[in-house]
Amino acid sequence: MDRLEAMSLFVAAVEAGSLSAAARHLGMPLATVSRKVSELERHLNTRLLNRSARRLTPTDA
Repeated sequence: MDRLEAMSLFVAAVEAGSLSAAARHLGMPLATVSRKVSELERHLNTRLLNRSARRLTPTDA
């Protein structure tokens, strides 16, 4: 896993407010963005995002 890329995608998702918006902005498939953020969460062994149907927000972690 490229941690720097995963962290960049995480920041983009938080700034955009959703994984879909971040993927569109970056010109990447949604599945790739979602997978990279999930891999980062697994690597850090903590949840970084609260995901809901309408938006996502960073956790306190």
